[in-house]
Amino acid sequence: MRVEDLYQEIILDHYRAKHHSGLRDPFEAEVHHVNPSCGDEVTLRVHLDGGTVTDVSYEGQGCSISQASTSVMSDLVIGRPVEHGLELHAEFLTLMQSKGTLEPAVLDDWGDRLDDAIAFAGVSKFPARVKCALLGWSAFKDAALQAQASTPTTEIHDEQEAVR
Repeated sequence: MRVEDLYQEIILDHYRAKHHSGLRDPFEAEVHHVNPSCGDEVTLRVHLDGGTVTDVSYEGQGCSISQASTSVMSDLVIGRPVEHGLELHAEFLTLMQSKGTLEPAVLDDWGDRLDDAIAFAGVSKFPARVKCALLGWSAFKDAALQAQASTPTTEIHDEQEAVR
């Protein structure tokens, strides 16, 4: 099986069985993002406990790439610090802006961190599809920053102190 076929299968699996789909309570922030070039859209909620993403839930409609990418992203950020999720967003953005030119060694290094999201590397060769892949990730970044802003800093500080 070729790597491209495996990647396509990962995308289709996430499209068929969307992880964390369906809007849930509680949440600190909800955003609605639309890709005007194709009409894909997502409403996404983020729930934090201190500085940790404890839930991402969403409803969306659109192509398999936008839906699968949101599913993959939610798997990667739930249970992790917000900062980690934002770092993954930045790496995924770089991957999507690469136009398929990243060296295999870089992709291998990122594969450990990006996990199933590396399956979207081929999408970067198609500019019209890049916006689809980024839709859920951009919504997450927006919602996570809003959720952080609404969380009192003393609560985050207290949690960080407890970890030390």
